[in-house]
Amino acid sequence: MILQALNECYERLQKDHESNIPSLGFAFRPISFVLIIDRAGKLLQVQDLRDSAGKKMVPRQLVVPSLGRKKSVGIAPDFLWGPTGYVLGMDEENKPRRTAEKFSHFKKFQHELGDGLKDAGMSAVLKFLDKWNPSNALKIPIWNEIAGTNLIFRLDSMRNYVHESPVIQQAWTNYYRNDDVGAVGKCLVSGKEVPIARLHLGVKGVGTVTAEGALVSFNEESSCSYGKEQNFNAPIGKEAAFGYATALNYLLRRDNRHCVKIADAMTVFWTARSSSIEGFMGQILNPSQDEGDLLPIRLFLEALRDGKMPVEFGDPDMPFFILGLSPNAARISVRFWHVSTVGDMAARIGQHFRDLAIVRRYDNDPEFPAIWQLLRQTAVQGKSENIPPMLAGTVMRSILTGAAYPQTLLSAIISRIRADQEINYLRAAIIKACLIRKFRISKEMKEVKMALDKESKDIAYRLGRLFAVLEKAQMDAVPGANTTIKDRFYGSASATPRVVFPQLLRLSQHHTQKAERGRWYDKLIGEAIGEISQFPAHLSLEEQGMFAIGYYHQRQSFFTKSENKKEEQ
Repeated sequence: MILQALNECYERLQKDHESNIPSLGFAFRPISFVLIIDRAGKLLQVQDLRDSAGKKMVPRQLVVPSLGRKKSVGIAPDFLWGPTGYVLGMDEENKPRRTAEKFSHFKKFQHELGDGLKDAGMSAVLKFLDKWNPSNALKIPIWNEIAGTNLIFRLDSMRNYVHESPVIQQAWTNYYRNDDVGAVGKCLVSGKEVPIARLHLGVKGVGTVTAEGALVSFNEESSCSYGKEQNFNAPIGKEAAFGYATALNYLLRRDNRHCVKIADAMTVFWTARSSSIEGFMGQILNPSQDEGDLLPIRLFLEALRDGKMPVEFGDPDMPFFILGLSPNAARISVRFWHVSTVGDMAARIGQHFRDLAIVRRYDNDPEFPAIWQLLRQTAVQGKSENIPPMLAGTVMRSILTGAAYPQTLLSAIISRIRADQEINYLRAAIIKACLIRKFRISKEMKEVKMALDKESKDIAYRLGRLFAVLEKAQMDAVPGANTTIKDRFYGSASATPRVVFPQLLRLSQHHTQKAERGRWYDKLIGEAIGEISQFPAHLSLEEQGMFAIGYYHQRQSFFTKSENKKEEQ
């Protein structure tokens, strides 16, 4: 199902000329220089194709013929392009014998495919290779910059590169279609009887230990059956194998905004037909806080949060595909796969932001927090590399499917609060989202409001409010104190209130007597403790979450000037 959807995506993108997705047997590769030759095969000039990126020069990504083979083992030349060791027989490595073998294999491969082709550029390249002396490479004026980079060819009388000739491209496509295939069999993707691919193209951008990871591969004998080897165990035709891998590589390119990377998890998304939500999804799930540049995204998010479906999203019944990937050594693991619709996806994202909505601590707190901002709250020292493993993928799956947020998310946030006694806006929002979604799915008659809920009878929530009042009374009675009761007692108060609160209430009597607004604090204490007949011995994880929400709400109410004045009066 996954490979079929990706292959259909490739077929759709191939019809869209603006996508610039490679055709069968071609791929984007980094090219630095072009060798300009005449019809006699004489090297006339070396042209720099690199682009400037700050102080560095980076190769240009061009579509060239590619077999998709890894060059880490053995010698595997490409067609009409390659590193200087293959094309010129010289590189920066001090391995003359191996470099000579590379050049020899490259020349032989070009003759194998190019002999007999009626193309002026191909003929010129073959003449160049036949009379080229690798030692001449050192005479090129900018050899130090060229050495080790990828090169292509261009005929001086032509504007296009040699490999872009229609004759050459057709010859290469025919070669690629029949190269490295096994017996004819039924393709699992297309259902047609076609030659089966032995190896599939690698996938970039997932974070595997190798530059290209394998989504489908069989290397161990225990994974093989019926005497079949490698990918013949999962029979997929050469064209379908190329289509799904090329589409996935295209979607994983960051400039396409079809993917979001959170910690070690990569989430890829696309629609069955062209839709504006494809380009917006990356920014929707990870919105920037730049109000000026991304005002349209903010308007989209506000509409989604309010339960509205922006007309720009197109047909709400259009199929929407979400694929979660993560690295596993040299292979790629499928973390989750979800098929939905554009309308359902908009509703899921809107529900996510509604569940997160809580009174903000500061005006610059993000109204639509990005997923990485949320997950960093679970990490030690707030570092992305310390985010608990597997958490990013499960959180993303909960957002996109509407399922309950993972219990590990709530547990991680509670643990961080107990460790550093910090309940900020993002942590409170996460706890609220976890609780409210759990209550909704389990159909518990509970709710968690955005701001202070004085009518709530939840004991854990009231205990959190009470703790915030006691802390504020202490801070007013002892201005500038180095530590407060939160620093010393928050962990035990939120887990075992019966042990701590009697002591805190006795201590508060001294604070309220000393504080300037002592009567006001006495009233707040009475409000919070009114529904509590006795302190619980223990609070569960969810109850500790309610405790944190009550504390956060009560703390925020202290900064609402109009309400404070009314309370004091």
